[in-house]
Parts: sequence; C-alpha cells; structure tokens
Amino acid sequence: MKSFSFRLIVAALAVTLGAALAQSQSADTQAAPPPGRGFGPAGHMIGFYSKVLGITDDQKAEMKSVLQKEQPTMKPLMQQARQLDQQLKQYEEGTFDQAKVQALVSQQSQTLVQLKVEEARIHNELYQLLTPDQQAKLKDFEANRQARMQQHMQGNTPSSDEE
Repeated sequence: MKSFSFRLIVAALAVTLGAALAQSQSADTQAAPPPGRGFGPAGHMIGFYSKVLGITDDQKAEMKSVLQKEQPTMKPLMQQARQLDQQLKQYEEGTFDQAKVQALVSQQSQTLVQLKVEEARIHNELYQLLTPDQQAKLKDFEANRQARMQQHMQGNTPSSDEE
C-alpha cells in the first residue's frame, strides 16, 4: 500500500509539472516570445543554452526549429496529462473511488512515460547541435547541479565559496 501511495504522489507531481508545461506551451502558441525569453520550451531551453553555453545564432535557429518540429508530438501528450490531472482532482475533492483513481493513475503513468521518452529524444537532438566544448560545459553544469541537489537533500547548504 505504501508503494502505491508513493507512486500516486510521484505521478501527481509529474502531472502537475506536465500541466504547468502544457499551460506554458499553450500560451506560447498564442504569442510566441522571442528566443531566449519566456518559459515556453523554445524560450526557456534556448535561453539556458545561450546563457550557460554561449550558443551561436545558428545554433539557436536550429534548436528553435527542432523544438517547433516536436511541438505537434508533445502538445497532445501534455494536454492528455493535464486532462488526467483534472479528472483526478475530482476524486480528491469529491467522492473517492479507488478503482477509478487507479485506472486514471495507470493512464497517467503511460502518458508520463511517453512524455519522458519524447523529452529525452528532444534533449538528445539539442545536445547533438552543441560543439564538444559546449557539451563538456553542459556536463560540468549538470554535475555541479547534481552535487548541489545531493547536498540539499542531505540537509547541507553549500557555502558561498563553493558556488
């Protein structure tokens, strides 16, 4: 039972994240921010790569093209995740039906698996557009981020000279 509760919480958190991403993506289709601005997939990721890795204008254009190409695949998955989250909400606030909740969570987990697979594929496409130096910078950035997260999870806060 504890395992089911944990999976339910993880799935709910993942769907909440997916819903936030879907909401930001639907806002992007109405008025797309320029590359490097806004939270949408293109703006957020390209802005990060530009700031941290110093990507070129050509790389920005290629990345934007990849993200735009993948939007028709990602948008329905994010919408489905958001809809499932809304359906689950009715059981949190109304009458609880374990069988229906379990069926919704099962659907939700399948959607999240598809989302993560697509996300990994897209990140790989973007990674391939980076130069070897930029790839090394990204690996260093991620290693430092993981170390900070590990320290945070252990209750330690990094001192100012570690950052």
